[in-house]
Amino acid sequence: MVFVLTVDQRGSRSMTDLVPELLNTLNRRPRRTGLLRKFERTAGDEVQGVLSEARATIDVIVELLRSDTWYVGLGIGDVAQPLPRSTRAGSGDAFVHAREAVNRAKSSPHHVNVVGTDARVAEQVETVLWLMASVLRRRSERGWAVADLLAEGLTRREIGVKLGISQSAVTQRAQAAGVAEEQRGRVLAAQLLGAGAAA
Repeated sequence: MVFVLTVDQRGSRSMTDLVPELLNTLNRRPRRTGLLRKFERTAGDEVQGVLSEARATIDVIVELLRSDTWYVGLGIGDVAQPLPRSTRAGSGDAFVHAREAVNRAKSSPHHVNVVGTDARVAEQVETVLWLMASVLRRRSERGWAVADLLAEGLTRREIGVKLGISQSAVTQRAQAAGVAEEQRGRVLAAQLLGAGAAA
């Protein structure tokens, strides 16, 4: 099984086209692992990509949730083999599920939905993503600054020096930003996704 992400820009009629910038970000290498087929514009303000790794898939979704500009649909399932060179030419259950998921996301409170061959696994992953989206939506710019530096591997002491605040202030900002909750959410969502794909 593989993971297909179909992503559609929200409010595209009243905003500039953000797809070129998004494609550059999502396809960046060597940072992006697990990408079977690059993200491509499929139609209008929509992009689609194919991934093989659960953790990489969750990381992409969190990136998309952070910007709060996209409807995100995750499809879990098989694809027709061999995969064509172009993502747009792909077919199979995962592509169908991703299309259904992004359509559902347009009426979802958190703008992210998951559809898969195993409906129970899809619902579990979706639940974790909704909880994470709720945490991320409340995170301030100061919270993101701390979260980003922690993700880079800096210690709280080093972050304090970099931001000009005390170590205890770093801890307080990390707690307010829900950094621990996000990290656990990423791990849990990836575990559920990986276990579902392996079943």
